[in-house]
Amino acid sequence: MRFYIGGSMSVPHDKKIRVLIVDDIPETRDNLKKLLYFEDDIEIIGAASNGREGVDQAAQLRPDIVLMDINMPGMDGIQASELISQQDPNIQVVMMSVQGEADYLRRSMLAGAREFLIKPFSSEELANSLRRVNQLAATRRVVVSKQTPTAPSPDSEYYQPIAPVRPRGAKIISVYSSKGGVGVSTIAVNLAIALREETRSRVAIMDGSFQFGDVGVLLNLPANRTIADVVESKNDPDEDLLNGILAAHSSGVKVLLAPPRPEQGELVTPDIVRKTLEVMKKQFDYIVIDTDKGINDSLLAIFDICDQIVLLSTADISSLKNAKLFFEVTQQLEYPASKTLLVLNKYDGKTGINARDVEGNIKHPVTGQIARDDKATTLALTRGIPVVITQKGISFSQSIIAMARMLRREPDPTPAPAPKPPVPSNGHSANGSAPKMQPPKPKRRFMIFGKSS
Repeated sequence: MRFYIGGSMSVPHDKKIRVLIVDDIPETRDNLKKLLYFEDDIEIIGAASNGREGVDQAAQLRPDIVLMDINMPGMDGIQASELISQQDPNIQVVMMSVQGEADYLRRSMLAGAREFLIKPFSSEELANSLRRVNQLAATRRVVVSKQTPTAPSPDSEYYQPIAPVRPRGAKIISVYSSKGGVGVSTIAVNLAIALREETRSRVAIMDGSFQFGDVGVLLNLPANRTIADVVESKNDPDEDLLNGILAAHSSGVKVLLAPPRPEQGELVTPDIVRKTLEVMKKQFDYIVIDTDKGINDSLLAIFDICDQIVLLSTADISSLKNAKLFFEVTQQLEYPASKTLLVLNKYDGKTGINARDVEGNIKHPVTGQIARDDKATTLALTRGIPVVITQKGISFSQSIIAMARMLRREPDPTPAPAPKPPVPSNGHSANGSAPKMQPPKPKRRFMIFGKSS
């Protein structure tokens, strides 16, 4: 059962969702009230006939959600949404339109709208959208409330740092396996959330399996806005366009979803992939990419631009054979050996093959291994809530967190310390004592997540 589907969503029944309707056509306002009449958890608290009236009523009534028509005489829905978001960021806006063009969607999202509904829609579609937006808003408020007062959460869309600092260029991490069923999407999604939690940085995940992507399913996000919108825009992607397309997950991670249909995925060219990632590098500190198993031009474009490839394999002959072939491909591409990290996933020891055996066969170090936990991962898939959120203490989640800590970037270099006083030629310091020798730090060969080896 999905987390946000229908009346099964976790919306408290004793607190109704308070909705303000803004539409210039009286019949439409009446129809919207009728559509929501039988929804016990939704209450219509007011109706406005234009944008200016909607802004005034929103300030007076303080609804949870404003249901806003985009095209109205005078002040339209875009301008009204911007003003409402400025005067009260806690009020959510759901935009309505008879037109579904990408430009309308983009403008609505930039104005602060959380959902975009195309008329006509059913009562179920409308109610579910209102519940989903309200639930996401409630989740954001919980996340923000857990932050210390002096450190507002960067994932809050209302976060305004005193001295804005642009990211120095994202670290891009591709999660890949040359064999299906290894768990690439599960690891990528959980890794992105773990990076967000561990670094409190700006993190995004791209679903690079453009024809059959699963990131939206794992995060329970509707494919309303995807990389297909970049294709349809007919222009080079920019920050404004991507801000309108990137979906917001309650964890604070931004998500660039794969197209909803395979034929749309075929239109995502390597050039679009490169240009999209170049823009995202300016917006985020970390980008995790869930990749497809087939090597093609788009995947090579991802590998070329990424900083790290996490190669997943299971401890069986077939998967290890493919992993060995992949390392041969990386040699032909002249990637440095350090660019690819080999990780054993779904490890339970039953195959009789351990990390030492793998290293001896593939001639590449095993960076880590992640324990098999079919029950936790299956439950997470069914719920649409990643394991690192619901079961942070289990071995699987701890392995992902350890991997996130290993993959986080080095901090910015600190200023050089003041020069020390010179040591006299006799080898003693100025006070007559011999200088202290610092023993060299031991080198860590590799990490089996949870313990060093």
